[in-house]
Amino acid sequence: MNESSPALLKTIRAIDKFTDITGMWIAWLNVPLVLAVSWEVISRYAFDAPTVWSFDVTYMLYATIFMLGSAYALREGAHIRTDIFFDKWSARTKGIIDSIAYIAFFFPSLFVLMIVGGSESWHAFEIGETSEQTPWRPILWPFKMVVPLTCLLLMIQGVSETIKSVWEARTGIELEHKEKVEI
Repeated sequence: MNESSPALLKTIRAIDKFTDITGMWIAWLNVPLVLAVSWEVISRYAFDAPTVWSFDVTYMLYATIFMLGSAYALREGAHIRTDIFFDKWSARTKGIIDSIAYIAFFFPSLFVLMIVGGSESWHAFEIGETSEQTPWRPILWPFKMVVPLTCLLLMIQGVSETIKSVWEARTGIELEHKEKVEI
């Protein structure tokens, strides 16, 4: 009875692999971020010629990396939880708590945020909204689209995490152990 089904494992592996791949793609956004910051520093301090675009590019890239990387962080167990209590509970209790949290809070919250974020980004697209931060004034809808995309990626990974937690609640066996990230 404690043997997991091949279809269940295949689903989890497929979702986790998808999250690993998207996480790797998102990590590559660090390259243009570093290049933009380096260009600005060199331009500003070596040539006394600051750019008008660097501030916008850096905050947009950093926020995009941070937001889109959250699904990968969920997969790796890097999100914050109250470990002082959680570590003392049995595997079954952990599974029950996680299952309830995913179903009652995680998915409904992300669904609402995805709808609201999608509406905001669509509105920004329709009106051609631009940033007021700098004279460069880049368009904002691609940046605002990161919110609903983040929600979608988190919900996809959330399906895998929910399956794992329901399995753990039913059997008391952890399908995938996540290493504790110490800070």
